[in-house]
Amino acid sequence: MSRLFGSFRQVGIVVRDIESAMKHWSEVCGVGPWFYADKFTVSSFSYNGKRYDDLHASIALANSGDVQLELIQQRCDTPSMYKEFLAAGREGMQHWSSWPEDYDAVLQRALANGYTVAQEGDGPRGRFVYFRQEGHPGTVIEMAHATPTRMRIFDAVRAAAANWDGTDPIRRQWPA
Repeated sequence: MSRLFGSFRQVGIVVRDIESAMKHWSEVCGVGPWFYADKFTVSSFSYNGKRYDDLHASIALANSGDVQLELIQQRCDTPSMYKEFLAAGREGMQHWSSWPEDYDAVLQRALANGYTVAQEGDGPRGRFVYFRQEGHPGTVIEMAHATPTRMRIFDAVRAAAANWDGTDPIRRQWPA
């Protein structure tokens, strides 16, 4: 657990081809099922303090035990940390995420400790923020507000993985 951000809950993996990544993780690694959204819904998004209303990123979620894996493929030219990561020649783990219930307090504590916001957004599941500091590739920290809606979805993803038998590896809708 991070003394500053709380429990490590998710690994964010930025990919160039989400379909092939889901196939690899399910067939080769046995991780699934994947819950896929072609367009991650965001009502507001900003990168380096500038607002953009046209972010189109596909995401897929699956769990391995209590750790959630999130695959992210950006499908537009909107400036973002995902585009920045790929432009640097990287692909793979881009961030780890915590899901605090006391989001505002943890955000203020991070800012007071010298962290700066690189990108942030809001949507139907709640707010999220990525901090600029990166000790080495893959150590960006994201926080996603543990709203009831977000946790209902994340709990259903984890439950589906608990006894997954390998069937129906890619589900093209969020869990009900």
